[in-house]
Amino acid sequence: MSLSAGFSFSRWWGVVCKEFLQLRRDRITLGMIIGIPLLQLTLFGFAINNDPKHMPTAVICTDRTPVTRTILAVMQTSDYFDIRGELPDEEAGRRALARGQVQFVLNIPPDFTRRLLRGEHPALLLEADATDPTTTGQALAAISQVIPQVAARELTGALAALAPGPAPFEVRVHRLYNPEAITRYNIVPGLMGVILLLMMVLMTGLAITRERERGTMENMLAMPLRPTEVMTGKLVPYIVIGLLQATIILSVARLLFHVPFAGSVPLLYLAALLFIVANLTIGITISSLARNQLQAMQMTVFYFLPNLLLSGFMFPFQGMPRWAQAIGNLLPLTHFNRLVRGIFLKGNPWPDLWPSAVPLLLFTGVFLCLAVRSYRRTLD
Repeated sequence: MSLSAGFSFSRWWGVVCKEFLQLRRDRITLGMIIGIPLLQLTLFGFAINNDPKHMPTAVICTDRTPVTRTILAVMQTSDYFDIRGELPDEEAGRRALARGQVQFVLNIPPDFTRRLLRGEHPALLLEADATDPTTTGQALAAISQVIPQVAARELTGALAALAPGPAPFEVRVHRLYNPEAITRYNIVPGLMGVILLLMMVLMTGLAITRERERGTMENMLAMPLRPTEVMTGKLVPYIVIGLLQATIILSVARLLFHVPFAGSVPLLYLAALLFIVANLTIGITISSLARNQLQAMQMTVFYFLPNLLLSGFMFPFQGMPRWAQAIGNLLPLTHFNRLVRGIFLKGNPWPDLWPSAVPLLLFTGVFLCLAVRSYRRTLD
């Protein structure tokens, strides 16, 4: 059958209408077309901030005087520090920093005010969790402005003679866990989570969807296999692949980038295992909802973007507004970043890691139940 000569506008318009109708019927693709731009605009416009403020700060204060109260008030009004409470001693302060409960700990010695009034130029100690240099950089730069503001408020009248000349006191900053502020020490461990998340969700979602498209899933239905046996049997190879990828990333981080490793290797693999299983349950859920591989890829991207942007991997977690932090705390990559950076840079033991491991276990349990129900429905 020969085609009519020349270009036909009516035939062309028929093809255009057919494509629009097909897109309208494909609800998942249509949702991604609208949802992904809105998600990116919302996150970059409202949630992302490279100048984090109101960072949690604890105080170890054994000198309660008007001068020390002024110091805390000036830090609070600087917008970079949010005084959350007091800690009893330095050990509690280090524990709070290791667990990520606070970003800074200010230590005021017991004889600070007495030495200040004597003109002995005492010092305050500000300890910072410097695993992410971007998070602490601006705040540590702003701490130098505390000294002249306190001097202007307190060194008046009979104490005015202490104001001229050298600063009446100093703030000594200790950058813990990454004292040289090397960015790759923070980025490379976080890449382990990003790579595992993308590969586990994408491979699982595409593999099961591909089998459904090719019809090989029906062959399994003819075998005397329970749905849970099929599902767990499919997951084991991807768990092995994920652990292999974690090994490669760990080796490259140590040998090529020279990232310090202060923690336990078994704890790192345990954290990676929890994270891998959590993402595999997401992959199974996506595969049960997607009709084809294209939809599975679209849903993977839609799931990947919030994890990448709100987990603290690319942008400081403390710099995001509270609503964005609440969403970020629901994502597994946020907690895995805390686990892997705590193991790499802080050498955290299991008691310090447990608060970040519990959300991963809960996430895995919820989506495992959802995946089993969805997968059974798919098999049926």
